Amino acid sequence: MGNRGRKKRRLQRTKSNQEWCSSSLDANTIFALILAAICNSNEPYSESVIKRCLNSLRLSLIPNSQYAAFRLHQTLPIPILSLLPILLNSKCDEIVSRSTEIAGAASIFSFEMNEQIALDGEIVKGLILAVGASNKMVSVAACNAVLDLSTTSLGRERLLEFSALEHLMFKYLQVPESSKRLVSICSLDKGGDICLRIGVKEDDLVVLLLNAAITLINTYDIDQLENMPRKLSEAFSVYLKELWAEVHNQMLLRNTVKFGQDEHFNLSSIRTNNLAESIFRLSINAGHLTTPFPFEVVKKSIFGTRESSFENFILNHWEVSPLLVRSLSKALNEQDDVFSSFVQYLNLKKTVSSFVSPLLQGLVSCLPIDSDELNILNFLTTVRNELGCLIIYGQDIRVLRTMGHLKEEVHFFQESSEPCIKAPHFLYIDDILKCEDAYDKGYTIALRGMEFRFETIAAIADGLASLFGQPSVGVNLYLTPPDSQGLARHYDDHCVFVCQLFGTKQWTIVSQPIVSLPRLYEPLDSLHSSKIGNSMAGHTQFLLREGDILYIPRGFPHEACTVAESGGPDETTGFSLHLTLAIEVEPPFE
Repeated sequence: MGNRGRKKRRLQRTKSNQEWCSSSLDANTIFALILAAICNSNEPYSESVIKRCLNSLRLSLIPNSQYAAFRLHQTLPIPILSLLPILLNSKCDEIVSRSTEIAGAASIFSFEMNEQIALDGEIVKGLILAVGASNKMVSVAACNAVLDLSTTSLGRERLLEFSALEHLMFKYLQVPESSKRLVSICSLDKGGDICLRIGVKEDDLVVLLLNAAITLINTYDIDQLENMPRKLSEAFSVYLKELWAEVHNQMLLRNTVKFGQDEHFNLSSIRTNNLAESIFRLSINAGHLTTPFPFEVVKKSIFGTRESSFENFILNHWEVSPLLVRSLSKALNEQDDVFSSFVQYLNLKKTVSSFVSPLLQGLVSCLPIDSDELNILNFLTTVRNELGCLIIYGQDIRVLRTMGHLKEEVHFFQESSEPCIKAPHFLYIDDILKCEDAYDKGYTIALRGMEFRFETIAAIADGLASLFGQPSVGVNLYLTPPDSQGLARHYDDHCVFVCQLFGTKQWTIVSQPIVSLPRLYEPLDSLHSSKIGNSMAGHTQFLLREGDILYIPRGFPHEACTVAESGGPDETTGFSLHLTLAIEVEPPFE
């Protein structure tokens, strides 16, 4: 009976407030009442009067509200606008909360009102300070108001000007750890497209803080990103990466809930690609950029210490003939070798196939980027809806082998027989586990975009591009089981350095290129073995062992297969893992 009585009294009080607010109050009357209450703040009735006036004003900002005493048009009355900074600094939490609600409602009521709020620096500062309030009700209301204000470019610009992002990140870092771990992904059907959004169970404040912070991070330019407080940025980035690990794992496992399925689920407007973009943007500052290996170090690792070795390569082999550079050291893990840290990371010792799943599970799709793209933020804006998605078959990874007397490529994951179906084939956990099975059955795992996935590989690629004066170097990884051939015979439209990291591989290269050297980005079917023919007359064979590097000029048909060497030390004998460093050759080399 007690609960029913309290509920009944609340309903009566709400109705009374609504009736009071819908009486003969207009904007001028509200201004006069609030101003009088502020001037007589010591009077016991002052707070009550302000709360009721603010409630009336808030109702006027709700479209089609039956309790609104008057209707605002496109702008807030200037007298009322002038009182908001004072109300936002009130000692009464409820007054501050209602004032932030009014500022937020006005920000989305019309573009003109949003501009009014944004251009008043004292209101903007008041909203930002309210985000850090100890009272959760005030903080939640302020986060909502910040999100409402950020719906326009001017609103976002003003929020960033008054350091709103720093306040949001600092407040988020103060949230208890337990509130940040209950993360789920919600799937929403948007006209046939499945939209994945992030939510947090129980705590709506966590959702709002993340929502507002990520919204502002993804509007920063390069200078703003680099000028962020370093320690705060790094600390917040750590939390975002931890959140991403959980989100990515749930994406892999397809652990999503449908909208409305969980009543304790606080859904945000943060999509998985928004989170991925924020992590990327926070890494764009002087402390997180990959430092390329000096081209002299890269040159030494590939061509040796003698200057004449590189000069001989340029004069006699560049785009003229293949060249095998033998291993400069007995083991690849020596410190003076640019590949050593990546080799140590892989740490392949016994069961090769067992490393495939852990490697693939941590990866996301790498979207193609033009080698002459100079504005990384422009690229992010173009592809932002695709950021952070799972690896895509054909774009990021291929699982294939060459079979039969015709030596045709066979893919483990067969493409759809329906030509009209072109939906991306994302690799979920079940497909990733199948990759291990495919390897055991003789299929090669070919992984694209290694220069975007590992910092050490990026440093090598940038150093090699600098050495040859070319815009970029792409890096692929190939893992081939014993006694198998991955790609069919083909030629490339770019020059390639094959770096043998583990095992051995037999390469066969035709001694002469095709009639004219191919240009970049020619149609892939022009590079297929059917255009080359089956004859490998006039060819040279190279057996690559660990630490060897093979140069293959563009336009030279080639193929490779694993071969078992007698006396191998363990069960990995006969397999091969190598990187290909592809140099996109552009004028003036022609």
